[in-house]
Amino acid sequence: MDAEHWDRFGALHTRVEQELAKALQQHHRLGLSEYRALARLAEAEDGELRMQELADLIGLNQSSVSRLASRLESSGLTRRDLCPDDRRGVYSVITDEGREAQSKARPTYDSALRAALDSAAEDGLLGPLVNSLRT
Repeated sequence: MDAEHWDRFGALHTRVEQELAKALQQHHRLGLSEYRALARLAEAEDGELRMQELADLIGLNQSSVSRLASRLESSGLTRRDLCPDDRRGVYSVITDEGREAQSKARPTYDSALRAALDSAAEDGLLGPLVNSLRT
């Protein structure tokens, strides 16, 4: 991959992320990182992940995921729990309300993703990249 292709990939990523964020905020009052955290937690065994695991899965650093977890907790969508084996370990645990919010937002996420990729597929520079990602 050369710099030109990498730049196109970055442009596609930015474009799709903006559309996803806008749709989730408009329809569910959720930020994109909040949605992704809830989705990863909903998929996790027992609905919980260590904070560092969650950070790695959604591409945030430790301080950003701590702020994110605080926002989700304030909204009642997650709670924190201490690791029973290692008191220094902290888990983020999805609540029933968090599962419901993620479940309701999933169709919006999927629809916005399809629409953003469809739109980008019509762009002369991004279309070939979208098509290669879809195959």
